[in-house]
Amino acid sequence: MGALAESATIGALFGTPVAAALLISEALAARQTRGALWDNVFAPLAAAAAGAMTTTLVAHPTFDLHLPALGRPGWGDVLAALVLAPLAAALGMAAVYLFPYVHGAFSRLKHPMLTLPVGGLVLGLLAALGGHLTLFKGLDEVGELAADPEGWSAGQFATMTVVKLAALLVAASCGFRGGRIFPSVFIGVAFGLFAHAVVPAVHPALGVAVGVLGMLLAITRQGWVSLFTAAILVASPRSSPCCASPRCLPGCW
Repeated sequence: MGALAESATIGALFGTPVAAALLISEALAARQTRGALWDNVFAPLAAAAAGAMTTTLVAHPTFDLHLPALGRPGWGDVLAALVLAPLAAALGMAAVYLFPYVHGAFSRLKHPMLTLPVGGLVLGLLAALGGHLTLFKGLDEVGELAADPEGWSAGQFATMTVVKLAALLVAASCGFRGGRIFPSVFIGVAFGLFAHAVVPAVHPALGVAVGVLGMLLAITRQGWVSLFTAAILVASPRSSPCCASPRCLPGCW
């Protein structure tokens, strides 16, 4: 029942049952039980299709950031993907390795009525440093960020990347409830646009795709959700071969 509920939620979120089928089959791949094909594929796919159809009929959702389409990819694009995706993943893994230490520091305060105000204070200071785009979960802010890739400097993109990652780390460590997917997507988008600002030859759509791919892979440890989210954000099929390089998905190959 839990897998079916998750499948329906993912289908509603992305507006397609394909993502849920991939994610659930990945999550349940280690299970060797009778009826595994039904449990792992058919039933989640049906639940996801129901969720996706309902959302599509009611809200017409889209995650496309409407970035300039990537033309015919060249060797430079492949090189950019091979460099940027591992860098984004390394940045995400830095936060993962810091989590026990930051969580331990907040735990020393012993009481939630101390932990939460101190965490809120730190988050407020980070927001003052990073600006309004680093607030909240980041879904709407990602669209604003991608609407004008040339509207911020490389330093501003770098600041937003680091601040949002630090905010995600602090929020998770001090006990604030919330998801990690959309904040990670914002971090990946900001990182990809930072790369484009530093090296204009890096196409913004490719930078965003591989930035989101690497960051999500580090934070979620799920290859399919990382690849699928990166693909639907840029809606550029020609970026997918670069994103799917084995060097860009070290957790899957």
